[in-house]
Amino acid sequence: MGYPETAEGFCVHSQDKWQEFKKTEFKLKKFEDRDIDIAIEACGVCGSDVHSITGGWGEVPLPLCVGHEVVGTAIKVGKDVKTIKVGDRVGVGAQIRADLTCDNCKADQENYCPNMVDTYGAPYEDGTIAQGGYSSHMRAHEYFTFKIPDNIESSIAAPMLCAGLTTYSPLVRLGAGPGKKVGIVGIGGLGHFAVMWASALGAEVYVISHSPDKKDDAMKMGAKQFICSKDEGWQKPYSFKFDFILNCADATDKFNLPTYFSTLKVMGKFHNVGLGDKPLPQLMAQDFAPNGCYIGASHIGNRPEMLAMFELASKQNIKSWVETIDISEEGCKEAVTRVYKNDVRYRFTLVNYDKQFGKRT
Repeated sequence: MGYPETAEGFCVHSQDKWQEFKKTEFKLKKFEDRDIDIAIEACGVCGSDVHSITGGWGEVPLPLCVGHEVVGTAIKVGKDVKTIKVGDRVGVGAQIRADLTCDNCKADQENYCPNMVDTYGAPYEDGTIAQGGYSSHMRAHEYFTFKIPDNIESSIAAPMLCAGLTTYSPLVRLGAGPGKKVGIVGIGGLGHFAVMWASALGAEVYVISHSPDKKDDAMKMGAKQFICSKDEGWQKPYSFKFDFILNCADATDKFNLPTYFSTLKVMGKFHNVGLGDKPLPQLMAQDFAPNGCYIGASHIGNRPEMLAMFELASKQNIKSWVETIDISEEGCKEAVTRVYKNDVRYRFTLVNYDKQFGKRT
């Protein structure tokens, strides 16, 4: 059938064979007045993609085309669209829909809308399953479509749309800025953004990592100090040091969390954006008592934060650390396999879509 009724993408057909991608045609939702059709040119490869296709986060509708760090060209806009015009280079992150009428949405908390639709693997009201960016086209609502600044190339912009926002939002909400001391745990796809954003916002940044070979990278990203959590007693010099910690690791099940808590100031927060496959370690209420600390988590960010993040990146020339891979069955397999093995510094972006899908207008 083909576009505009359908698109085609590289889909996984079994979570048992999560490394096997096949080019598959899928249905697009009905085009509505605030929708935008995007001819995709780049898509970041997120840890969420791997958690989804492997079954780490549970069952998903199959076949599934993942990818929620999407950049491309707007080729069709609905009659009520005000912010995007045909020909604009735009991006879509991990959320593609919300009701925009509930109390959360009215308070710029649409990323916590009870009726939100994830960019892939989630049903629309008509039953159509949203499919992601390892594909030829995406149909997105205007509110969740963002114009990309001209001075940020597509392969660099793509990972910002999920990993970038997922770290930028809590940093801002937790008050990262001049005079604040922030600990960043885990220097990977999320953590490398966290270090750059926190530094750009004016905070004093301390990286906490079990990988000593990442020290030089962390310092180049803007860290003031690198702390190796493999070292015995690493936490002791940093007792009551940090206003908050942003945990970007997804292996928190292996952490001795009270050790990390001990580095927080009184009423400090240990905030998680790395969402692993396994439960957090068992904790006692008493583990929070020595400094009255808190633990929490967050989900992506809102539209104003996305716009502010891209403005910051554009003005301060902040760039994702990426490796590009041509999209194909083998390219998708290589990317997700290496992400699964943590063999990436620090994000992959799939590119050269025209080779697989041709010119799309």
